[in-house]
Amino acid sequence: METVKLLNYIIAILFFACYSYQFAYILIALFKGKKTGDKYKLHNYAVLIAARNEEKVIANLIESIKDQIYPSEYITVFVVADNCTDNTASVARNAGAVVYQRFNQQQVGKGYALDYLLSHIKDDYPEDCFDGYFVFDADNVLEPDYIYEMNRVFSQGYNIVTGYRNSKNFSDNWISAGYGLWFLRESQFLNKARYILGTSCNISGTGFVFSNEIIKRSDGWKYYLLTEDLEFTADNIINGERIGYCETAVLYDEQPTDFKQSVRQRMRWARGYLQVFSNYGTGLVKSIFKNKSFSAYDMIMSISPAFILSVVGMLVNIVGVIICLGNPVMLLGSFLSLLQSCVNIYLTLFVIGLITTVSEWRSIHASTAKKILYTFTFPLFMFTYIPISVAAMFKKVEWKPISHTRSAKLSDIRGLGD
Repeated sequence: METVKLLNYIIAILFFACYSYQFAYILIALFKGKKTGDKYKLHNYAVLIAARNEEKVIANLIESIKDQIYPSEYITVFVVADNCTDNTASVARNAGAVVYQRFNQQQVGKGYALDYLLSHIKDDYPEDCFDGYFVFDADNVLEPDYIYEMNRVFSQGYNIVTGYRNSKNFSDNWISAGYGLWFLRESQFLNKARYILGTSCNISGTGFVFSNEIIKRSDGWKYYLLTEDLEFTADNIINGERIGYCETAVLYDEQPTDFKQSVRQRMRWARGYLQVFSNYGTGLVKSIFKNKSFSAYDMIMSISPAFILSVVGMLVNIVGVIICLGNPVMLLGSFLSLLQSCVNIYLTLFVIGLITTVSEWRSIHASTAKKILYTFTFPLFMFTYIPISVAAMFKKVEWKPISHTRSAKLSDIRGLGD
């Protein structure tokens, strides 16, 4: 029993040692700012959209791109209809996109689709035709000044820039709200602080731009792991790139509402963290010491210790309960120790969710009641990561598409507020 308490204490200390700097990030993001430089140049952009059976939502994304205040002659929209069995290709083409169709059941995933799309653009368009490439998911919707604002940061010399990721269906249920708060927290209390400090931000799935130099260096999109966004981030941090952040570039993303679908997605993410650590961990560690790169340390913290410590903590307490089954007094003590650990984690996550909700209140499109309610359910959503992470270590995990059905224009999303 005392051993379990001691191990829980050690795990808590390790968590604090690894992640205390992220609490400093919160203070930096709340009380400091960074002025974007005055340089501004119009760049030619290709928009890359990998879509699989997205006929219900892709037209709204393309419409929001067409409605950008950034000059339309500098934007070309490309869609790869990847293994589609619906009308995604025709819907995208009718909306004004250049469409390529891909059918490959062996190389499955967004990474392969993006590489296929970039290879066709390379073949069909002049060399250096585009200065940069935006990556969006088909369910996204953009604020009208999104590309204009991203271009402001891109013009300061950043080869990669990520934006502010908001949710278009935050108010649906506790699952979509859990995702929403996590991505808002990642945008404002991780990436914003990193940008202010001059370290590298992290790419998270969708809503980012990279320069032509990046794609020429890697000769296409060569990131095929289950979390190709983290793989892209890790590789570029190792190569010395600083990823910028633009908090005024707002993108809306549809979040899962079905728990089974959410489990499948997050299990892919959990296995993807392990893949990225396995493939890039050595390079990141070397970069910490060789290049004195805090960004490399920050990246390792993003993909490894929390996952490992959470799994170890869960297993320690389960083993403690099993050992104490024959002794009611010790069993009670073991349960109390587990309960105390859970309460401490809940309160920590609640504070993080509360700070995010309050600071981003006006950006969250939901009723006041739901904003308050989902602040309390946010820790429960995060708790579900623990068994998901354990299962990801042993279960075969493959890339599978996430169903998107919420057809919402920008006006619909804004109308979900108080």
